[in-house]
Amino acid sequence: MTAISEPIRRNRAGWVYFVSLALLALFVAYGALRPQELAVRADQALAFTTQHFGWLYLFATTGFLMFCVGVAVSSFGRIRLGADGEAPEFSYPAWLGMIFSAGMGVGLVFWAIAEPMSHFTSPPFGEAEPGSPRAAGLAMQYSLFHWGFHQWANFAVVGLAIAYVRFRKQRPGLISEAFRHTLGDRVDGPIGKGINVLAVVSTIFGVATTMGLGVIQINSGLGAVAGVGFGVSQQLAILGGITLIFLLCSLAPLESGIRYVSDTNMVLAGGLLLFVFFFGPTDFITAVMTNAIGDYIGNVIGMSLMMAPYTEDDWVERWTIFYWAWGLSWAPFVGSFIARISRGRTIREFMLGVIGMPVLLSILWFATFGGTALYYELFEHVPIGAAVAEEMSSGLFVTLEQLPFTAAISLLMLLLICLFVVTSANSATFVLGMFTTQGVLEPARWARLSWGIVQVLVAAVLLLSGGLAALQTVSIVAAFPFMLLMVFMAFSLIRSLQNEHRQIELHEAITRERLQRLLEEHDQLGRREPEEPGD
Repeated sequence: MTAISEPIRRNRAGWVYFVSLALLALFVAYGALRPQELAVRADQALAFTTQHFGWLYLFATTGFLMFCVGVAVSSFGRIRLGADGEAPEFSYPAWLGMIFSAGMGVGLVFWAIAEPMSHFTSPPFGEAEPGSPRAAGLAMQYSLFHWGFHQWANFAVVGLAIAYVRFRKQRPGLISEAFRHTLGDRVDGPIGKGINVLAVVSTIFGVATTMGLGVIQINSGLGAVAGVGFGVSQQLAILGGITLIFLLCSLAPLESGIRYVSDTNMVLAGGLLLFVFFFGPTDFITAVMTNAIGDYIGNVIGMSLMMAPYTEDDWVERWTIFYWAWGLSWAPFVGSFIARISRGRTIREFMLGVIGMPVLLSILWFATFGGTALYYELFEHVPIGAAVAEEMSSGLFVTLEQLPFTAAISLLMLLLICLFVVTSANSATFVLGMFTTQGVLEPARWARLSWGIVQVLVAAVLLLSGGLAALQTVSIVAAFPFMLLMVFMAFSLIRSLQNEHRQIELHEAITRERLQRLLEEHDQLGRREPEEPGD
């Protein structure tokens, strides 16, 4: 692509842009005019999806994890996402910072205390007495499970597929391009465009869910710090303020926009993590983390495929399926963003960075914050569990009140949440711009701005339609079709990797044969007797 044609190409809005925009505009209009009816319809769709296909979410996500591990340890792992010998575009710390901030930031802050305390007061499947030590152990075990390897495997599958076709095969960075090996030129027609529309819609709903969670958490923090009321009107006002910030950031290039905000995120998150770790119950936190890791690893297979067919318990639908669906709906966005910043990495390095390191950080984060909350609940009798039961997002700030420098730490935590929301929304506008402008690496500003506005409107409609419950519902429903698409994406990627591996083996065999022939010729020349003078 020449320097002249690239700007022309990036400013061209095509069929995918207008169809996606029209579908989402209809959703926003329907939700704004009839929010209660939208909530009812969403609940009906949720009941149908989880009742008939809940098992498929569990099998698919577990399968994606097995796929990632298999690819990483196989001979495919040495294939580079770029030209052979090409150096990575970003340093390893900067790369990990952008992955972590875009992939999990808001969710970690929102659920780090809310989830363990929810399981503590209402244990999974009724396997323990509420509020008991056994309930505390289960709470941490399932929290690590929900934020562990399975969740990041969703992102890794899409990220690897896009990075491979973009940097190895030099094709546009579109979801549809991951199917070219199986669909051929049909990806350039209606089928490919339909795949990209589905990716755009899924991304919008996934990011809107995250924005909604972040806004709810900010509202709760402002209530604890400044006495601001908790409700939809306050949350919409917060959403408006966040929108102005991230739209301004979205106008900056990737290197000077998302990267520096994500670097700030990581520094601030690391500082708050260390503060809570050392000023909280440090020995208890380390013991909780050790125990939870053992429980997680020892029970991961059983938890991966756990349902409740013999009872009417809906715990799996409310927690595990919600998390897997949320990750699946985020997969086109986070996966494409990770692909964009992973040029020059090998497949093995990519998998280690996307699945390995973030999971370790998630475990440390949950053990520190969740463990601190459990300590104060169990041994200091602080009613953190009751606060979470009344208002899910309040547990974080009730816990921070038990630590020194409460006001300053609470303000810094609010800042961290805001930065995480900005990073996620900013990254999403970047990726959505790529999806709808032929997969260019630097989408035009108008594309990024338009998608930023759309995702804010969708988040606002979901907040109006039922807050946290609506956010969870739409994630599960919207993720279902893209989950099916990801199964075929993984199949297509394997076929592409096998084809390249055969080509590499053939090239190596030819090279070895030529080298062997040269050695034999050299050996024959060396064994010849020198002729005597005068012969």
